[in-house]
Amino acid sequence: MTDFELLKDLLIKNRSIRRFDSSKIISESTLRSLVELTRYCASGRNLQPLRYRLVTNPKECAALFPALAWAGYYKDWDGPEENERPVAYLVQCIDTELAQDCLCDDGLQLEAITLGATALGISGCIIKAFNVSALIESLAIHPRFKPRYVLALGYPSEKAEIVNLKPDGDIKYYRDESDTQCVPKRSIATLLI
Repeated sequence: MTDFELLKDLLIKNRSIRRFDSSKIISESTLRSLVELTRYCASGRNLQPLRYRLVTNPKECAALFPALAWAGYYKDWDGPEENERPVAYLVQCIDTELAQDCLCDDGLQLEAITLGATALGISGCIIKAFNVSALIESLAIHPRFKPRYVLALGYPSEKAEIVNLKPDGDIKYYRDESDTQCVPKRSIATLLI
């Protein structure tokens, strides 16, 4: 397999997962290895202002969980059941002593981390909808660090796959009759001008 094919395969497998096998842990050293990938990402102005709070302790995971909002398109679902919750989190923060804006760094780094996780058989869900004050309080994050995203991590207990966008243009992800999460994607023809 060429490097291009390997990258494409990882991108296809790198889906947002919202139900995890809570019996399989992720070590702090694994999280450190994933964060290390961000060192190799491009950085606007080369400031490298993002920092990560590692969360693997079960008590911290439990305290963080209520601050998160899950799957906005699933209106009748409040998030994973207790035995399907993430076993680890990375809280991405900007170091406000270095910058107030990270330009595009946040997305670049989250993609690097989730691709690395996918290569290890770990899945994630990037969460932007969260209660900032509850998150800061639950993890005792210093005011210098402003949370931007939370990456929930674990080994998947659900399937997710890319499907072609239907003619009606509805981009909302959904679960099909076999409970597979389906993620509609636009065709290459619609991406080109």
